Amino acid sequence: MAHLDETGSGPRPKSVMLTFLGIHLLGRPAAIYSGSVIDVFARVGVSEEAVRSTLTRMAGTGLLTRHRHGRKVYFGLSERLAAVLEDGRRRIWETGAVNRSADGGWTLVGFSLPDTRRGDRHDLRRQLTWAGFGLLQNGLWVAPGTPDVTAIVEQLGLDGHVTVFTEAQPAEAASLVRKAFDTATIASRYQEFLDKWDAGKPAFPDDLTRQLVLHADWLHVVRRDPHLPAEHLPADWPAIQAETLFRKLDEDLREGAAALAAETLELMPT
Repeated sequence: MAHLDETGSGPRPKSVMLTFLGIHLLGRPAAIYSGSVIDVFARVGVSEEAVRSTLTRMAGTGLLTRHRHGRKVYFGLSERLAAVLEDGRRRIWETGAVNRSADGGWTLVGFSLPDTRRGDRHDLRRQLTWAGFGLLQNGLWVAPGTPDVTAIVEQLGLDGHVTVFTEAQPAEAASLVRKAFDTATIASRYQEFLDKWDAGKPAFPDDLTRQLVLHADWLHVVRRDPHLPAEHLPADWPAIQAETLFRKLDEDLREGAAALAAETLELMPT
């Protein structure tokens, strides 16, 4: 039986937990029994101790709400976690893996922080990378489209230290892509997804666990993709084939996974 961490390069159990909650709780006024979560994760090689620890930490940081009914403990989504999972849903089903926009523009961010704020500088770089920015040169970052940098700056308390400006369609856009983004690494992640899933269904026990790992693997790839315009990428960009495969496999698994979820998962209305 396949395990989540057998290659060491895939999503971590916490990421798979977020995927699980997104599939089965997002948009539903319900909480899930912890025993149901333990059951499903045991099928993909994650121990009961690890599941309980993850759920407890997430509840402790306000990501999950805890509900007790008799001797059973149920977990529901906080508003904050629901917003995070909704962003993931949009990334999969609305934004997609291929940016075919020819006029989405670019956003550039410049900043200069003293050594006394080295920690803030590190946090800003991490947040910009997560938001799809690439490093163009020291202190200057670039991303396709118009990501919400204001929220990042305000969260880190860096007003006055960061300059944001947009460019409709710079003539050197192709050069920006080459300089600021490691397209070879991005492409390799999609190719790894294809290598794992194109040969057939990996050996997870059933459609419920296959769907879970499929979605977790896909989010692991697309969340680290800056969504570069397709016009500046090779014609055989593997995201196109990978997204087609993901959608086909999801359609194939959906009915069986839903039936197993109805049998396996114990939900409590909230």
